[in-house]
Amino acid sequence: MKRIALALLMALCATIGVAQMKIGHINSETIMQNLPEAVDAQKSLDALVASWESELQKMQAEWKKKFDDYDKRKLILTDQSRAEAEKELRDLDQAIADYRNKKFGQNGELFTKQNEVMKPIQNKIFKVLEEVAKEDSYDYVFDKSGDILLLYATEKHDLTERVLRRMQSFGK
Repeated sequence: MKRIALALLMALCATIGVAQMKIGHINSETIMQNLPEAVDAQKSLDALVASWESELQKMQAEWKKKFDDYDKRKLILTDQSRAEAEKELRDLDQAIADYRNKKFGQNGELFTKQNEVMKPIQNKIFKVLEEVAKEDSYDYVFDKSGDILLLYATEKHDLTERVLRRMQSFGK
């Protein structure tokens, strides 16, 4: 009986603790779509991407033209001419892959440009979000536009140091 009462008391305390917590959310996509400077930045990025894609299409069209020409003539080419044409096609194919990676790769120019253009805007949004969260006493703020992402948390709910200390004490 005492165990049941204790369990009920603990559940009640946990419920009261959660009830006092204030949780909010934002939709960062909506903010970005309605913030003029973010819209302008996205338009400039889109224009840049369009120019790179156009260049990539030209390179691919050139490769296709050379391949079609090679394919038509490969039976009448000498071994040396065939080898030269195949090397030219491989080199052009590699140039296309290099260009694509340079512009759109993991650390490519698009990634760098997005960080350069969007990071200051995101920082402004986070600063305002933090001000709003503090003014209205929100404990946590999540972004609901994509995967759930914790954007703000009050320090009193941060368990990092306790977990770290406990992990370090296990090592002793």
